[in-house]
Amino acid sequence: MTSLTKTVTTVEPLLSVSGVRKTFPKASAGDVVILEDVDLALRPGEIVGLLGRSGSGKSTLLRITAGLITPSGGKVIYRNHPVTGPAEGIAMVFQTFALFPWLTVLENVEAGLEALGVSEKVMRRRALAAIDLIGLDGFESAYPRELSGGMRQRVGFARAMVVDPAILLMDEPFSALDVLTAETLRTDFLELWTEGKLPIQSVLLVTHNIEEAVLMCDRILVLASNPGRITAEIKVELPHPRNRYDPVFRGMVDDIYGRMTARQVSTVSEGKAAAPAIGQWLHRVSTNLMSGLIELLASSPFDGRADLPVIGEKLQLEVDDLLPITEAMELIGLAEMRDGDIYLTTTGRLFADSDVQARKRIFAEHLLSNVPLAGHIRRVLDERPGHRAPRVRFESELEDILSEDAADETLRAVIGWARYAELFSYDDKAEMFSLENPSE
Repeated sequence: MTSLTKTVTTVEPLLSVSGVRKTFPKASAGDVVILEDVDLALRPGEIVGLLGRSGSGKSTLLRITAGLITPSGGKVIYRNHPVTGPAEGIAMVFQTFALFPWLTVLENVEAGLEALGVSEKVMRRRALAAIDLIGLDGFESAYPRELSGGMRQRVGFARAMVVDPAILLMDEPFSALDVLTAETLRTDFLELWTEGKLPIQSVLLVTHNIEEAVLMCDRILVLASNPGRITAEIKVELPHPRNRYDPVFRGMVDDIYGRMTARQVSTVSEGKAAAPAIGQWLHRVSTNLMSGLIELLASSPFDGRADLPVIGEKLQLEVDDLLPITEAMELIGLAEMRDGDIYLTTTGRLFADSDVQARKRIFAEHLLSNVPLAGHIRRVLDERPGHRAPRVRFESELEDILSEDAADETLRAVIGWARYAELFSYDDKAEMFSLENPSE
């Protein structure tokens, strides 16, 4: 372990977040709570990861930390001063490169210094040094359109480094890159960090990639969703460079998968008890994906049970993509999640062994039994004389409980599942549900 990571717990934090809460107004009434009672500390010499799925508020938290968003409650303290706007000494690297296409590499890197009023001579010297540090020497006169994705992200790193920040905030900086490019950039960044060649003292990294978090971070803060809150802090005491195939490394990945899976299941259960059943937020998951995963699990060598990290690696799916599929399967009754493993239920095995029409019947039966919104829509259609109902009839009910976006995603999820099960039809142009069969 490097000397940088040995002493982080014995020094005062550079930045602390205390009791931070963030809400956004809802279209119908009230507020949507994005973050609730979040505390964290960032000390010199450490990389801290914010690990969570979409909807956990991790990017919102990062922007609050940067002073780009004002919290609804709580406070952020940087070097003993409250953060009330963009703070000097805190820089950010974004997921989408965020370069000016009309400026060269050198001009893009200089842009941050120009805004600070640095003299032209000093600006040029510091920009060239940052470009050289990040491995882009020779590309100073190139425009972003001439660069690969990895090179463009290196420009983003250089632009952040050139202001000599104490803290670097990174919002999924490798997620827009292909696997090999992301791995190269991660490795180069960690090499510069462990050798003490970067001007920064601390890093706060947002990610939904569990392996990336274990590979890079000294501490990992796991965020739950709805609302976002920290549910676990995990110390990673492995020395750099870390080996993905080390049993300890794999054990940490498995443990985090288990924590995230268990947390999502309990959150769903609590949601059912605390809110109207139809207001459960559903993620839009294709029935083709569910069917494909069921078939994979039913085949050898899995035979009905698999380790989630193994499945994620085999399908090249990150946790943000994999868990919505497994949760939908569990909700409908086709699978169960236990300790980071997925098991096919008896129904799931029957589904795997059935033909297309039998699968539809199984899916329809369990969709009505286990997904309250699907059953609610079907009952309304059955009871109405014309067996028709406008979308707004159900949308307004959902928006009393969920945000507008969550209500839309939930409704679209049920529409897709019900179409597959032939429970009811939906005309998107007319925004109308019905029991009509277009083929008749």
